[in-house]
Amino acid sequence: MSWLSSLASPRALSKKGILGMNERNIAYISRYNPRRLYPLVDDKLQTKEIAVESGVTVPELIGVIRHQHEIKHLKQLLADQTGFCIKPAQGSGGKGILVITGRNEQRFIKSSGVEVDVSSLERHVSNILAGLFSLGGKNDVAVIESLVHFDPVFSDFSFEGVPDTRVIVFKGFPVMAMMRLPTSASEGKANLHQGAVGVGIDICSGSALKAVQFDRPINKHPDTGKDLFNLQIPQWDRLLELSASCYEMSGLGYLGTDMVLDKHLGPMLLELNARPGLSIQVANGMGLLPRLKQIERLGKKGPTRASDRIAYVKEHFCVPSSVQNKPA
Repeated sequence: MSWLSSLASPRALSKKGILGMNERNIAYISRYNPRRLYPLVDDKLQTKEIAVESGVTVPELIGVIRHQHEIKHLKQLLADQTGFCIKPAQGSGGKGILVITGRNEQRFIKSSGVEVDVSSLERHVSNILAGLFSLGGKNDVAVIESLVHFDPVFSDFSFEGVPDTRVIVFKGFPVMAMMRLPTSASEGKANLHQGAVGVGIDICSGSALKAVQFDRPINKHPDTGKDLFNLQIPQWDRLLELSASCYEMSGLGYLGTDMVLDKHLGPMLLELNARPGLSIQVANGMGLLPRLKQIERLGKKGPTRASDRIAYVKEHFCVPSSVQNKPA
């Protein structure tokens, strides 16, 4: 039985401080996220552009393909590339993301180990442009980025794919975090609905609090057997700084930041989400509402600098060490 399903009634959910979808949409997304700013986060290319302008670290841009007739240049564009990622600019839920981790002469090696030729990549880009993976099925743009070389500290916590860290940022305050770990069930993608593991992370220390898969508590990674309660995210303060700075960068008051840890460049931003999901509460075993309401009560008297906002979070939202790292 999942943690949320054990709270049978709306009253029990409210008492636990659980933020529901309707309240999220009305009280937070609609109120704090101006619709005119949505393209900045719904379009990964625009997100990358404003991040670079703001000094936020992002994967290097290799190229962009906007029209079908440009696909013929893909082979030349990738001539010197051994590892890269092709993604739809307006995709969602990890759909349409193709990760190439190496090459064997003229053939490319996917993260699963399967080899494909350039014609397969061209077909994938063509599907992206046609809107096969995009929000609403509208025509899209293919973005080609350098490969993220994820920190080996996570190698036993992940299956094939790159783990990422989702941080909910409200009015510039990083209020809750989780790490999403790819599994064989999720086919190497950090998508909880497809079977990735969600690990609740103490917002103060970057250490594991709780772990779930398909909303059910687990203690070890289902593929590697690694004890999930030993997870500790390095450079945690830097990751929080980048997440908090996305408030000024995007202008959105309620957002999700998806961060990865590159072994060479440290924490970097993958994408922003103006409508972050609610499963982070399941991963943490606690509701978002008490923290959101506490930030709201600050009004205009709250700290304005990112560093001061983080200091506030560390003072008020730390999980006591006595309840950390407690297996299910």
